[in-house]
Amino acid sequence: MSEQRIQQEIRLAVSHGSTRLFRNNTGTLRDQNGRPVQFGLCKGSADLIGWKRVTITPEMVGSTVAVFTSIEVKTPTGRIRPEQQQWLDAVQAAGGIAGVARSVEDAQQIMAAGG
Repeated sequence: MSEQRIQQEIRLAVSHGSTRLFRNNTGTLRDQNGRPVQFGLCKGSADLIGWKRVTITPEMVGSTVAVFTSIEVKTPTGRIRPEQQQWLDAVQAAGGIAGVARSVEDAQQIMAAGG
């Protein structure tokens, strides 16, 4: 199964209820004048980004926050690049939900562990 197909299945399976995930295309193209134009969040940012709503601690009962979520999608044999791992590490260090998913089940586990 292609990475694109796995990604689409994950997005459709996980993006409901309190979670919303969107495709994050990144790269560089040249405009009509030949100048490079970068698109997407940044080099290394994950394939799927979005949020998961979480109701927070008893002190703030009823408050809901959106926790930034970032899932890098890979085929079963795909390897993560260093800049992709750095991105995922940065999201986790900031309190977000992040991980590598090779299947819908992997993505569901990442989301379940994230609060």
